[in-house]
Order: sequence, then C-alpha cells, then structure tokens
Amino acid sequence: MMDATFLQQMLNGLTLGAVYGLIAIGYTMVYGIIGMINFAHGEVYMISAYLCAIALALLSFFGLHSFPLLILGTLVFTIVVIGVYGWVIERIAYRPLRNSTRLAPLISAIGMSLILQNYAQISQGPRQQGIPTMMDGVFKFTLGGDFVQITYTKVFILVASLAGMLALTYLIGHTRLGRMCRATQQDRKMASMLGINTDRVISLVFVIGAAMAGLAGVLITMNYGTFDFYAGFIIGIKAFTAAVLGGIGSLPGAMLGGLILGVAEAQFAGMVNSDYKDVFSFSLLVVILIFRPQGLLGRPMVAKV
Repeated sequence: MMDATFLQQMLNGLTLGAVYGLIAIGYTMVYGIIGMINFAHGEVYMISAYLCAIALALLSFFGLHSFPLLILGTLVFTIVVIGVYGWVIERIAYRPLRNSTRLAPLISAIGMSLILQNYAQISQGPRQQGIPTMMDGVFKFTLGGDFVQITYTKVFILVASLAGMLALTYLIGHTRLGRMCRATQQDRKMASMLGINTDRVISLVFVIGAAMAGLAGVLITMNYGTFDFYAGFIIGIKAFTAAVLGGIGSLPGAMLGGLILGVAEAQFAGMVNSDYKDVFSFSLLVVILIFRPQGLLGRPMVAKV
C-alpha cells in the first residue's frame, strides 16, 4: 500500500511543479525563438504577485466579492498588464541588441532584472506583503490509518495550470500564430523572406511567456499568501532549472521538467530534510545533464560544419 506521507508529498510536489512548469515555459519559448535566456523572467513573476494583490484590492473596493468573478477579474487584469511588461522588456532589453554579441543581451537581461527588483522595492516597499485566504476547505482521504489532504486552493492551482498548458499547446500547435512562431524558431531569416513579421512574433513570444508567469504569480500568491520584491529570484532559478532539465527550447520539456523538479523537491523535503531540498534539486539536474546534456526532451545539438 502506498505510504500516506509519500502520497501527501506527491500532491504537494505536483502543485509546486505545475507552477514551475508555467514559469519555465517563458524561459523555453524565448530561448527557442531567439536562442537567449530572459533572466528578467523571474522578476516578471514577482511583479505579477503584486499585480494580483492590486487587482484583488481594486475589485473588492468596487464591491465585487463573488469568488468566481473576483478570481477571473484578477487573472485577466494580471495577465494583460504583465503581458505589457513582457512586451516592454523585449523592446528595451533585447531588440536593440539583437544583432550584437550574444553576451550583450544577457547582461541587458540581468540589468532589467535588477531594475524590476528595485522598481518593486521603491514603489511597493521592502516589507513582505500578502493577501487574505481566498479559498477555504480541504479534501481529506484516509490511507492506512493516516490521512492525506489537499486544499481547495491546490486543486484550483492544478486545474488552472493544466488549463493554461493545454491552451498554450493548442495555440502553438494549431493556430496561425503558432505556425509563425515555429517557422521563426526554425529559420528566422527564411520566415522573414516568406512574409512573416519576425519582430512582431518575437514580441508576442515575450508577451505569451510573461502571461504564463503572470498566471503562475496569481496561483502561487493564492497558495502562500505572501510575497516581496525578492520573490522572483529563487523561483526564477528553479523554473530555469526545470526548463533545462526538460530540455531548453521544448514546451513539453518545460512542463515535464517543472513537474519532476517539484515532485523531487517535495519528496526530499518530506522524507529527508527540507533544509537541503534545493541542494537535492540542483544535484538531480547535474546528474541528468551528465547522461542527457540536451535535457529529457531536448534535441541533441548538431555542430555545423
């Protein structure tokens, strides 16, 4: 019979991993289309946590207290505004340096990350902030004399994450925009010659990646309730790790890497020691990359002759 502690940590890990996967999508989409890492992406997630709190406060102030409408309004507001942030980051930190050396956009992205951190600290204050619990209640299951529980909030996180991933998969695989994204990823110059506005496609990829981070920001803020201006640093590194683990540039890889990382981290924290869960997560990444340098679902790099 499955141990109750193992199952409990599995549920916790799947919840955490689903959010890692959502954020990792932003890293892998940007890398897949321009071959660069958006190191400001963790701060995009952090800004979305503040936007979630602002949206909840505004909607409550105007008398909207129905939970479905409240969460829908919060999601729409956060995703739209954070999408604008993604567009601005691409226009300021990446587009002017697109034809320069590969190191210049990397330094620019790190600079943008620091700018967003300080912007949040100055505008919202350095203290930790939070929102009240929005969903009370828990599902409980008895297993071998012990019980396993999952809160309504975590169920909502799993459902919303799955819906976001499915919507993105459909967008990339079955729409005109998705075809343009795939064409730009495969050969940007040829796509431009065929009439595709590659600059617009790249901007839209940044917007879509930011929207996924915005969804993750709302979900994590609902679950933990607290955040600060430094919240994007650690979770950004974890999501980047998930993207590399699954295969940077692969959307299914980002989702798989997030789930594996979340489950592994939760199991280690519950059964061994929570103080060293980050060490275990990065050690797992190192071991997998030794045997599969391209990640679990990534394509092997072929040297051009």
